[in-house]
Amino acid sequence: MIPLHLRDVVALTGGALHPASPSDDPSGARPEDLLVDGPVTTDSRECGPGSLFVARVGEHADGHAFAAAARSAGAVAVLGERPVPELGTVVVPDVQSAFGALARGVHDRARAGGLRTVAITGSSGKTSTKDLLGQVLATAGPTVAPVGSYNGEIGVPLTVCRVEPATRFLVAEMGARGVGHIAYLTRIAPPDVAVVLNVGLAHVGEFGSQDAIARAKGELVEALSPDGTAVLNADDPRVAAMASRTPGHVVTVGVEQPADVTAGDVVLDAAGRASFTLHGWGLDLPVRLAVSGAHQVGNALSVVAAAVAVGLDPTDAVAALGAAGAASRWRMEVHEREDGVTVVNDAYNANPDSMAAALRALRAIADAPTAQGGARRRTVAVLGAMLELGDQADAEHAGIGRLATELGVDRVLVVGEGARAVAAGSDPAVTTLVADTDAAYDVLQRELRAGDVVLLKSSRDAGLRWLGDRLAGVPLPAGAGTVPA
Repeated sequence: MIPLHLRDVVALTGGALHPASPSDDPSGARPEDLLVDGPVTTDSRECGPGSLFVARVGEHADGHAFAAAARSAGAVAVLGERPVPELGTVVVPDVQSAFGALARGVHDRARAGGLRTVAITGSSGKTSTKDLLGQVLATAGPTVAPVGSYNGEIGVPLTVCRVEPATRFLVAEMGARGVGHIAYLTRIAPPDVAVVLNVGLAHVGEFGSQDAIARAKGELVEALSPDGTAVLNADDPRVAAMASRTPGHVVTVGVEQPADVTAGDVVLDAAGRASFTLHGWGLDLPVRLAVSGAHQVGNALSVVAAAVAVGLDPTDAVAALGAAGAASRWRMEVHEREDGVTVVNDAYNANPDSMAAALRALRAIADAPTAQGGARRRTVAVLGAMLELGDQADAEHAGIGRLATELGVDRVLVVGEGARAVAAGSDPAVTTLVADTDAAYDVLQRELRAGDVVLLKSSRDAGLRWLGDRLAGVPLPAGAGTVPA
């Protein structure tokens, strides 16, 4: 955190300070002089010395009720919508808006000190790409990147407020559930580099159409200054068209279409990890990724292009990329069991594009030569519901079933009523619909054999990520039991 006095927090948020009584303040300092130099967090359990506790009021909990716990953990003040007796409180009408304003103030101070910000959006691949980029940039200087999928109105401010005076690079993941959302996030963390990966069908039930999604995603490149750089995926026509919407410099990346930065000679190994030659900046650079899936090639091109845009040498960026691994859970996690079964757990998020990419990765892993040689491996796809597809849900689920058949997936296990249409679209000779994750586990325990490659893919709330952990032998947290997917 860039240190701020409480008077600075008041000025940035437009709030009013309600101090604790002097007897409650162990430092004896005036409340407005207290220094916030610890974590800024919405979780009282994450507070430490010097923290500012942001008291959100959510559906299931009122953050103001946790002020005492925050103080016990070291918090010096609260940002809230009403005073709390335990700590001095910066009282604002709306915590979410005030938190965004606070983060913008932190970002402005950091930018004055030389911070460069890269923002990433797309219907799929945002989290994997920001994880890779964060690791690449960290080789060139102190870097802050989001934890997990912190990409909304609270997640972006939480990430920005982790910036310290020495931070050189900030990676911001920006998601949207409607027009104007990304524009709002760019006002919190104005980007120097804007990366748009793709425009798919994720959240189409809320947007109404892919064109509406494209309008929303394009808000990111519109936020650039003329000195900024837009990194655009030439393989996606809706993304490529965003070149006309940005005042910044445009760098295109592509695997299938001509672009400024391209990939050739793509080969996948037995774990689905790609090797290829990156062509760009007059160079031909060999790349070997440590993450699985052919779709990661396009993500990798965007990572290198963004890194070069903020000052890294292309050769250095490619070297760092080869050492970068998956940093967030349930994104193409590959587990090799002792009995010879490979478990691919990609069940944190799902939409038609990412589901198709995962099925193709399953096919590629099974077809790739292994150290032991032999015939291609048997494929098992365990598929759950894709959420937020609106009136296109049945058609898109059925399309995934047809794709599984076209790819020759040997066994399709469909989990839950929400995914029933997958079963309707896939080959009935190899497809079974089960009610929940326990039933799916029982089937897999009976059927899996050495050499099988099993993919688990669904939206997060369908619960298949826990089934994947169970199959891989990863300990489950409390409450991760049967899920009626």
